[in-house]
Amino acid sequence: MSARTITGRDPQSGRCIALLVEKGVIARVEECHEDSDLFLSPGLVDLQVNGCSGLDVNAPQLTREMITDLVDAMLSRGVTCFAPTIITAPDDSICHALSIIAEARQCQPRVAACIPFVHLEGPHISPLDGYRGAHPVDAVRPPSIAKFERWQHAAGGQIGMVTLSPHFNESTTYIAALVEQGVHVAIGHTHASPEQVQHAVDAGARLSTHLGNGIAPVIPRHRNPIWPQLADDRLTATFIADGHHLPPDVLKAMLRAKGVKRSMLVSDSVALAGMPAGVYTTPVGGRVELQPDGRLCVLGSELLAGATASLAQCIGNLVRVTGVPLHEALSMATANPGRFAGGRGQLKPGSRADILRFRWQDAILVEDVWLAGEQIYTRSEAIRNRRGK
Repeated sequence: MSARTITGRDPQSGRCIALLVEKGVIARVEECHEDSDLFLSPGLVDLQVNGCSGLDVNAPQLTREMITDLVDAMLSRGVTCFAPTIITAPDDSICHALSIIAEARQCQPRVAACIPFVHLEGPHISPLDGYRGAHPVDAVRPPSIAKFERWQHAAGGQIGMVTLSPHFNESTTYIAALVEQGVHVAIGHTHASPEQVQHAVDAGARLSTHLGNGIAPVIPRHRNPIWPQLADDRLTATFIADGHHLPPDVLKAMLRAKGVKRSMLVSDSVALAGMPAGVYTTPVGGRVELQPDGRLCVLGSELLAGATASLAQCIGNLVRVTGVPLHEALSMATANPGRFAGGRGQLKPGSRADILRFRWQDAILVEDVWLAGEQIYTRSEAIRNRRGK
């Protein structure tokens, strides 16, 4: 691959920078004098993706081709690194999804380049209504190291993140065993006591999954799972900033409590992301209603059944409703989650050249995407292709 130079504005300083890319790696970063209204960022990193554009990693009919199509859909949204997320389901369904993703990584280099690991959200979560979210109650069960080893075998060793509730008696031993294997453990969908949360963190849990969601609408004022997770500096929290999952004041207060460095954005997008409003039947939530404003609920209720906004849209919404500077919002969707994905999400010499170039008009408009130095997506070409159909 020949050397190339990619230019654009630094979102923090506003100055134009040039990235010299050689053999898929950023060799040099320097200021330049080019006048551009396009910004440069590392490719976005999303650690919670159930699907988008009609593609669902939890679908019974999942195929390798669907995973490849999902990767391409994510790249067009500026995401160069993401964790396919499998929710609570029977063992055979989990193993099927894991094996298909593993096969896709083996067969398609682009898939392997974009998917560092699989995120298993459940099935060891709270069985209680509200806390469980849209996960099926009949598939919830306690942690089992033997079961995890079966899943990891099906995944070809690619399970890299597990979300669980630490209220189970087996949780502490299970967490320690997974951490010993290099798996990131997150607390989520939990009614655990503050003491149980503390024990989970002591055992090695280092993440909170979509903090403020996956919890009952009415909870004890003080002794609930949110406060200990906000207070413990060992935990980095993920947030869904789509405008539906967290009210602006809650999001702003939680970000202040965790701080920018211990905060990350995830989309939690499902297959209906990018689809028209209507009533659908999905593996995540069953019968659901996608409203015109993008809110997705279990049909006939206010219970959220995932999200439909892209990570880029979440960044724009975060900046608008909280006043967080653009460069800090970007760090929550690049370098911060990248720490849990092998150091992805950085623009510095020696980093893989996963690059996003975008316009900023109170929202991110994806213009160009490079994966390991190869230009994968350009908005102008995508528009021409759509017009040609």
